[in-house]
Amino acid sequence: MSFKTITLQILFSSLLFSTPSTLAEKAKNNGLVPIPTDEKELLKIIDPKKVITPERVQLGKMLYFDPRLSKSSLISCNWCHNLGLGGVDGVSKAIGHQWAGNPMHLNSPTVYNAVLAKYQFWDGRSPDLENQAQGPIQAGVEMAAPKELVEQRINSIPLYTKLFNEAYGKSKKISFKQIADSIATFERTLVTPSRYDDFLNGKEDALSKTEKEGLEIFIDKGCVTCHTGMAIGGDMRPFELRNKYKHREVGAFRGNHNKMIKVPTLRNITETAPYFHNGMIWNLKEAIKEMGKVQVGYKVKKEEKGNNFSVNVMPISLSDEDVDKIATFFNALEGRKAKVEFPQLPKSTNKTAKPDSK
Repeated sequence: MSFKTITLQILFSSLLFSTPSTLAEKAKNNGLVPIPTDEKELLKIIDPKKVITPERVQLGKMLYFDPRLSKSSLISCNWCHNLGLGGVDGVSKAIGHQWAGNPMHLNSPTVYNAVLAKYQFWDGRSPDLENQAQGPIQAGVEMAAPKELVEQRINSIPLYTKLFNEAYGKSKKISFKQIADSIATFERTLVTPSRYDDFLNGKEDALSKTEKEGLEIFIDKGCVTCHTGMAIGGDMRPFELRNKYKHREVGAFRGNHNKMIKVPTLRNITETAPYFHNGMIWNLKEAIKEMGKVQVGYKVKKEEKGNNFSVNVMPISLSDEDVDKIATFFNALEGRKAKVEFPQLPKSTNKTAKPDSK
């Protein structure tokens, strides 16, 4: 998507949706979508293929926390996507096998609400959680476990065999794909509705006065051009639309083949520092300011002249007051998280492949 296309998106948004009757209506008109309150409606969104069952979710949860899916038997999915820390690891670059940092200096995105995103990974190479779950397990800089090793370990544990048979039906061998699919099924349930959703769903007093002001600024300044939809992000967009990111030289990542970068979700953003793809900014207000310089584009001023109108395009800027109010609004994006207890994992057997730290 070109800079011109982004500018035109802002133009059309401003022209079509300039006079909504309420702030909630204005938000929806500008592409913001709440998590539905009705469980059946939510399931249509997070489970379109109808894969979620209690047995599969419980099994996926166990696998999510099981470090034996890694070559060293030390690193689980929860290592980088800690459910007690907003679904992230709280460090600038992800740390994986042999304590190695991500060679691209990439930051671990949150697993919470990942199901709402259109793409997975910073370069958007995976279309869904099932495909994504296969990657980190095998990646040499992450869990470093070949498919065959993962299959051997899981198939060598009788309780896992029993649970897979109960969840998926009897089979001679548990496949790597089934293991990854089970993890993804659990991750599909990690949706966190917030006060922001309550507000868009009709609860007027769900947000404070300042939070409402922050939401309106967030819309008016064009942040919704990229941070949109139910995920408030999750799509692929060009980066550095107006200026260069001040930490762009940290790491080698410049986006996918079209120089597009996945827009991170803003849900639970107050809990997922550090920020940006290389995790170089720790302060939320500083991150907002940097986005104001790097990414926020132009606003459209429409002047009516009789039956005609003229359009002027002007650069957008964020004042310190704007930043403060947007940051205050972000507090309303802290979601309600289901209690997740660490599962008791099934014991290994003499047949289970031993840890390998090499």
